[in-house]
Parts: sequence; structure tokens; C-alpha cells
Amino acid sequence: MDDPNKISVIIPTYNRSATLERAITSVLEQTYRNFELIVIDDGSIDDTTRIIKKYKKHLIYYSKLHGGVSAARNFGLEKTSGAWVAFLDSDDYWLPKKLEKQMAYLKENSDFLIAQTEEKWIRNSKFVNPMKKHKKYEGWIFEKCLPLCIVSPSAVIIHQKIFNDVGVFDETLPVCEDYDLWLRIALKYKIGLIPEKLIVKTGGHSDQLSKQCWGMDRYRVQALEQLLAMDLTKSQKILVYNELINKLNVLNLGRKKRPNLSNVYKQKLQSYQDNLNELLKYNQPESAKV
Repeated sequence: MDDPNKISVIIPTYNRSATLERAITSVLEQTYRNFELIVIDDGSIDDTTRIIKKYKKHLIYYSKLHGGVSAARNFGLEKTSGAWVAFLDSDDYWLPKKLEKQMAYLKENSDFLIAQTEEKWIRNSKFVNPMKKHKKYEGWIFEKCLPLCIVSPSAVIIHQKIFNDVGVFDETLPVCEDYDLWLRIALKYKIGLIPEKLIVKTGGHSDQLSKQCWGMDRYRVQALEQLLAMDLTKSQKILVYNELINKLNVLNLGRKKRPNLSNVYKQKLQSYQDNLNELLKYNQPESAKV
């Protein structure tokens, strides 16, 4: 990693030959040229290798046993030589100046080690506008990251120092693995934002992980519980407890509709409410304490 301006681009892919070529082409057409492209085939059984053969002179290719997107991204991270890392999901694609504008932003804002861009959304082949809850922010955005994921893997560029500090993707999470990582990062680092739509995210297809896993909040709860084991300030703990309670209330309500299933959420909800009350009690001014 002698070159401080080199970017390692990682594309994880699994049975996405229909969109992989578009993703690869969007990287190769970048105006910023100081990058290496690493494609991690996570055990595909379609004709992914046919696509790879067309571009083998322009990328580094690895094939591994199927282990999920987190394992594929982490495998790619082990193979990088760039000081910076950019991810691109194989069903998304970049506009030509994505990397150029990000590197210019990071040069102007040298106190940022991570930055993302705005994005265009396509759902079922039609452009749609993100909802208000998906709004992106710049700076110290930990609190904004708690409700749901507002950082996109395909939009972000990250310095290797961050991975060395906070770790990589959690391979125990089948979904919300990015939500988990961005929370760990946002605790310790400002996150930059280029207010320009420089990537296109596609959705609505049947193989999206979010469509294959019900109850996404189950995994967000797991990520938040793991976050509590980190070195949080009291105010950060209060924020995490509040979000846990919000999500557990939703999960608890859903479980009440299925009385034949055990309800682990009710017990957790009471426990975290007790912990929050204890923290808030000690946060009160002396005159307010009973």
C-alpha cells in the first residue's frame, strides 16, 4: 500500500451474470484510473465465468465456496493493495466520474477517511425517489444511522485504516451486515457525502437478500446488541437503548400475533427498558431526583 491514492475496487457476485458485466464496465469506464478491480465470485453456478473471461486482462478474479456477501467482501479485502477501498454490488453500477469526484472530495477534506455519494434508485426497471427516512447526512452521523442503513456499500469509499481499527463485515449476519459496519464506523469517524448521484442502485429482483429474509429488524437488533459491548459514552448508550426498544416493540407486537411461538422479544424489551431507566435516572439533575 505504498501508493496513497490507489483504490481497490471489490465486486462480490453470486449468480448475477445478467448484471455483472454492466457493473464491471462501469468500473473500467471510470475517469479516475488509479485503481485495481477485484471480482469475488461467491460460488456462482451460472455463467459468471463467461463474463469474467471477457475482462480477464482488466481485473483480478477469485472464486470461492459460497459463504455470503460479507464473506465475499472480507475475502476481497484480504487481497487488496490499495490504500482506499470501494465496493460495488454486482447488481449496481457507477457513473463515470464517481471515483474521480470522491477522491477530489477526500483531498479537499483530508480529515475524512470515508465518504459516500448520493444515488439513483431503480426498482423493477423504473426510477424511483428514496423516501425521507433514507436521507443521507455528512459528518458525525451515528445517531442518524441507528434507525436503518443510510450508507450504501456501492456508494462508499473507505481508507484501509478504518478496517484496521473497527474490523470488517460481520459474517454471522445474513443481512444488515452493512448497517452493522456503518454503526461501528460512525461511532469513531465522520462520514463524508458528495451531494451528487454518482451510482445507480437497482432493486425489486427476487434474489435481493432483503427479500429473502423476513423481519430485518431481528438482525438490526443483533447489531445493536453487539454495539453495546463497545466503548460507548453514556449518551451513545442511551441512543442505542432507545433504538433497541423501538425495534423490539415492533418485533414484540408481531410475535403477539403468533401466540404459538415463544416470545424472546418481550423479555429483551423489559431488560433494555430497565437499563435505559437506570441510565436516565443518573442523568437527571439533583433537583429532579426523588
